[in-house]
Amino acid sequence: VPGLYLLLLLLLPPLLHASEATQPEPCELDDDDVRCFCNFTDPQPDWSSALQCMAAVEVEIRGGGRDLEQFLKYASKDPKEYADMVKALRMRRLTVGAARVPGQLLVSLLRALGYSRLRELTLEDLEVTGILPPLLLEDSGPALSTLCLRNVSWATGGAWLEDLLQRLKPGLKELHIAQALSPGFSCAQLRAFPTLTNLDLSDNPGLGERGLIEALCPNKFPALRDLALRNTGIETPGGVCAALWVAGVQLHSLDLSHNALRSTAQGTPGCVWPRTLNDLNLSFAGLEQVPKGLPPQLNVLDLSCNRLNRAPGQDELPKVSNLRLEGNPFLDPGVLKRLEDPPISAAVSACAGSALTCVWPRTLNDLNLSFAGLEQVPKGLPPQLN
Repeated sequence: VPGLYLLLLLLLPPLLHASEATQPEPCELDDDDVRCFCNFTDPQPDWSSALQCMAAVEVEIRGGGRDLEQFLKYASKDPKEYADMVKALRMRRLTVGAARVPGQLLVSLLRALGYSRLRELTLEDLEVTGILPPLLLEDSGPALSTLCLRNVSWATGGAWLEDLLQRLKPGLKELHIAQALSPGFSCAQLRAFPTLTNLDLSDNPGLGERGLIEALCPNKFPALRDLALRNTGIETPGGVCAALWVAGVQLHSLDLSHNALRSTAQGTPGCVWPRTLNDLNLSFAGLEQVPKGLPPQLNVLDLSCNRLNRAPGQDELPKVSNLRLEGNPFLDPGVLKRLEDPPISAAVSACAGSALTCVWPRTLNDLNLSFAGLEQVPKGLPPQLN
């Protein structure tokens, strides 16, 4: 894996003797020593630039798509040699990506990070080559609360997820897997997730209901509360309900937005939703009517940005205290007034943005929207700007 901890933890001796760079530095540390961003796109990158990231809390490293096999000779170093230095680092969030990484090098990185105070790790746009070495007793990686994997391919295929998770300390609370050829869940080998409360499988359009059933291994997710399935090829809410029933999970919130949902599933028997489910998101789903068989009672139901041509009748809706209908064709002031009558409240605003989920670059700090004819502030802007 390119970046700070490949460099600082595995390649520290060569870095200390690196010559001064002649090209612009690939790494930038903000004035508050909070965020550090590196993009090693130069044909002969100055790896020593990553040293300035030692003071940062949040670090993002991009490897320029290069193959890192050249660094395998440093992967055998004993991380105990620099354990004290790693423990002193402030870093809590690390993103690394855009590289081809030997499996041995990835394991060495995780082993070194086991001495850190890292809480969130994101791997994206990576190709993990070769096989991962056998699991050793000393393979105790970081105590993560959040693990995000986006567009990561594994040469080993199969049960790569279980192999990866075994190299982390227990206690994972959030798991995000996107753009994966396979979610990596092998129920026979997968250990239980006793602390996992949030599972996000969004942006896996080939998943579908069948893949969801295979991913939600029965009795493996006893603490799961929030499940996100945006843009996953889901066709009916009923199919998801069946998967939840098989898995035995008691969700509190379910996000099915950005799927081409059908209102009904012909021939599908009724399904009992988890009694704990109180928040259901069906926005951006192309719905022309309210699907049948929804949970009988919800606190929040989001039907915004669909194709509803008329106001849903009370007999079509579950009991819901907060109903969102903005962005549907039928809405006009008269309909809105009726929807605002108790016991249902409707939050209505312009339906902005595309039907695709977008994650802004963390480095974006200046956005100019002047002379754009806006009548209100668009939704989905970067969460933090200067």
